[in-house]
This record gives sequence, C-alpha cells and structure tokens, in this order.
Amino acid sequence: MTTLHFQNARLIDPEAGTDTSGSLTVKDGAILGRDGKAPKGAVVVDCGGKCLAPGIVDWGVKIGEPGERHRESFRSAGLAAAAGGVTTIIARPDTAPAIDTPETLEFVTRRAAEAPVRIRHMAALTKGRAGREMTEIGFLRDAGAIAFSDVFEVSTDAKAITRAMSYARSLGALVVGHPQDPGLSSGAAATSGKFASLRGIPAVSPIAERMGLERDLALVEMTGVRYHADQITTARALPALARARATGLDVTAGTSIHHLTLNEFDVGDYRTFFKLTPPLRSEQDRLAMVGAVAEGVIDVISSFHTPADEESKRLPFEEAAPGAVALETFLPAAMRLYHAGHLDLPALFRAMALNPANRLGLPQGRLAEGAPADLILFDPEAPFLMDRFKLRSKSKNTPFDGARMEGKVLATWVAGTQVYAAE
Repeated sequence: MTTLHFQNARLIDPEAGTDTSGSLTVKDGAILGRDGKAPKGAVVVDCGGKCLAPGIVDWGVKIGEPGERHRESFRSAGLAAAAGGVTTIIARPDTAPAIDTPETLEFVTRRAAEAPVRIRHMAALTKGRAGREMTEIGFLRDAGAIAFSDVFEVSTDAKAITRAMSYARSLGALVVGHPQDPGLSSGAAATSGKFASLRGIPAVSPIAERMGLERDLALVEMTGVRYHADQITTARALPALARARATGLDVTAGTSIHHLTLNEFDVGDYRTFFKLTPPLRSEQDRLAMVGAVAEGVIDVISSFHTPADEESKRLPFEEAAPGAVALETFLPAAMRLYHAGHLDLPALFRAMALNPANRLGLPQGRLAEGAPADLILFDPEAPFLMDRFKLRSKSKNTPFDGARMEGKVLATWVAGTQVYAAE
C-alpha cells in the first residue's frame, strides 16, 4: 500500500483534545506517526493549513436495504458518507424485514461491501422489533452484530425486555434504547407547547422522554446490562442520566445533530422536512443539549440519517414520514456549533468520532499511532448554499435545503485509500 505523508495540516486530535499544526504519516492503512519527515517514496499531501481529523463514526444510520432500496442503498449511502466525512457507518436494524436473524445480518453484511466506507450493523433486540420475544443475541453477535436495538419501537412488555437485557448482559452485548414513553408519544408530531397548540399539531410532552429513560435505567439497574440511550433531546431527561452514572451503571447517551442545531420553530408553516423522531424541541432544550455535550454528559452526536422519498414527505404534517437525511450535512451542521463558540473542534470530534468508536469497541476515531488511517480533510470556514438536489443520497429530505452553511469536506480516506475528493 502507498505511504502517505500529510503536511501543513491543522491536526484535530479528539483523544488529546488538541488543535495544532503538524504532519501525519500513514503506512499500510494505519497511522505511522506524527510530526516527522516524509519517508522516502511517500506520496506527500499538502493540506494547505486545513483541518485533518479522524473520520466520523456515525451511529444510527438508516439504510433502505432490505425492503426500501428506493430510499437508500448501501452504495448511495456509502457515497454520501464519504462526501460528508463519515468513514464508519453504524447501521440501524429497522429495515423490512428487520435485521433479527443471522441470515438477514449476513445478507446486509455482504451487500455493505459495495460501499466505499466501513459499515457495521446493529441487530434487533426482539424478533420483528415487536418487543415480545428476544432475538438470538448470541448467534447475531457471532455473525457481526455490534449492538442490539429495536430503534423507535419501544416495548411496553417490561418482562420481555428484562429477559433480553439479562441475556445481553451475560454475553457482554450493548443494548441501545430509544427513551420514549410509547403511550404518550403515539401519534405525536411535535413537542407540546404554545407553538404546537397554535398550529393544531398533535404533540407530546418532554416528560415522555424522561419517563422512557427512567424505565430503561431501572431495567439497566436490575440487569446490569451495558446500555446506550440513542437520543436524549430534553433537559428534563438529563438528571436521570446523571444519577445513573453516579450510581455506577454502565450507561452512555447520544443525541442527533438536528436536535443540537434546530428547534421547534423551524417547523414554520408545516414544513415536513423538519418532522423528526423525537420531534424538534424548544430552544431551551436545544441549548441544554449543547451544554450537555460540552460537559460530557452526552457522549455521542450522530446524524440519525433517515431517508424518506418525496411521496412520504409531501403529505399533511401529521401524516408525513418522520426523519431527515444527514450524512452529507452532518459536518457543516456541526460547524454551526463551532462557529457559535459552543464547542471547539476537538470536542466535536470527540462526540462524533472518538466516543462512539470507544463505546462500540472500534479502533477508529483517533489520530494515535497504529490507529486505522480513516481521515478527513475539511475547511471549517468554507461557505456554501445547501442544495438538496446535489446530495448523493437517493432521498433528498434535508431540513437544511437552501440554508447558508459553512464547512466543506475536501477529501476522505478509509484505511489510507482515498474514497472522496471535492470537485
């Protein structure tokens, strides 16, 4: 393999928490060292003073295979990821059918090989994501499942979930929960408050998230399972999270980039591209989430990329499919937090790359010697106008369409091989 020497780079190191000028050498797909001379015969890459950082590890990406390939394929998701600086995708099991058997997992693993980036899969915690009977967690883990989740299907059968968690605990498997009370949140399309009332949108109280999290944490305490809450979006859920950690439970939490950069008012006049799960929250909740990431209370930021076709989005707000594509908008959206002074670049990449990799037991997300050479070169200042029709995803449902944004990926490497170069 070619030896690469990146010089004149602004190195963003989330592990050390530094943002410094220097150089980086890559050999045989791994990082050889930093701030040395270019080895003889190495291909020199002049970074022009731009940022060189570990590739993003995006936890919770929806890919439409099997069942919804018209919305997103492994190939289109991989191309979008490479262009967005995402070098590792952690794919969700909410497919049709769900990834709940070793055979289905082996199928999607083979299909994922056509993508230019790394793709790992979560598997369903219960069969059909129905919340009644646990999947063959051991066999799925042997087949490559990196974690177990029913995603948005929150079971009301606490006994069934307890059995699944207990078995996962015996295997050391990670369970990923979506904290929501399913009864309160059923049919909701917005967060309760004056805004939702004035527009007549069915809404859910932020308390539903706290109730769902409190239940899950009680089951975690009972079973001792490793647990990750995929989307914490309200300030009212944060105290429960802090208490769980104070008592020594093996718990981490994440949030989505949309809940860090948008709020309930962005829905405007029923703009369905802003309909998400959970719904967008108040500005106070958004700022609380930003603060929680800065303080390390929330560990992971993800895109929660959820492709939806035009037919499912161009409906009345209540009936429209929730979700937004985000693989290519993840980095520029995150740069809003950087330019606003909320988070520096090492902190952002700690939440977008290092922490998810660490929680999932992956070697990515760092610039350390011996780490995989999954790297992105980007310009955090480069301005552009977002045009959804230029996105590489098959679906174009981005809430940032027409927005003025900053932050462009210039090049992406996976295991030292370049998989994207800006035009």
